[in-house]
Amino acid sequence: MTVPREVRLPQATISELDGVRYLHLDTPWVQGAMNIRRPRTVVLEYVQRMLAWMLWRPQQALSQGRAVQLGLGAAAITRFTQHTLHMHTTAVELNPAVIAACRRWFRLAADGERLSVVQADAARWLRSREAPRGGVTALCVDLYDHEAAAPVLDDESFYADCRALLADDGVMSVNLFGRSASLGRSMARIAAVFGADRLWHFNPTREGNTIAVATHTAVVPDRHTWLARADNIEARYGLPARKWLRLVQPWRGQ
Repeated sequence: MTVPREVRLPQATISELDGVRYLHLDTPWVQGAMNIRRPRTVVLEYVQRMLAWMLWRPQQALSQGRAVQLGLGAAAITRFTQHTLHMHTTAVELNPAVIAACRRWFRLAADGERLSVVQADAARWLRSREAPRGGVTALCVDLYDHEAAAPVLDDESFYADCRALLADDGVMSVNLFGRSASLGRSMARIAAVFGADRLWHFNPTREGNTIAVATHTAVVPDRHTWLARADNIEARYGLPARKWLRLVQPWRGQ
């Protein structure tokens, strides 16, 4: 996430209920969650759907390439790409309190050969020398302030920088949610950068999260291939990929 420098970054707080640990940032809004006994399980439905980029990747290539997350949350996606998929993973998070909480309470590993956690403004990092432009196969964007009112980065310039990060076969997923958010406006901005024929979205979750998926130049799979990939994802990773296929649809503009 990104906020003006003069705004105080919120502190991280923790709650637990029925075996699930939740991350908050000075408000009751849930910023992330982890099953305490099974930390590699992806708990929140919208976070599961952010992993639907796997449907656009060949089965044999799921562990190949590099993953980037903009916005750490409770590190669910980071744990999944690093530990479950064994991908080289970079997570970018502005708030040091979130990074510290994830390291203490949410099983976020120390930086190493396959993991780098960067404390930085996501927009600035995308334009820095450290950003692996053209080398990312899976980009997950979940950038919200502590009030979860709307994405804090949501313009064509930002999405163009995201597109520049992707490899030719790369896929981006974006969480679009918030009281002040406009799905149509956000999708139109993404479509202007990626092309409307390379943009999909899922039906909203019960909480109102809509996940958008955009590809760089990756070939769109046919239905048979998608079904086979969904079966593989469900069998290997326990994610509801067949349900995703019932919920996903191409963006046609509104």
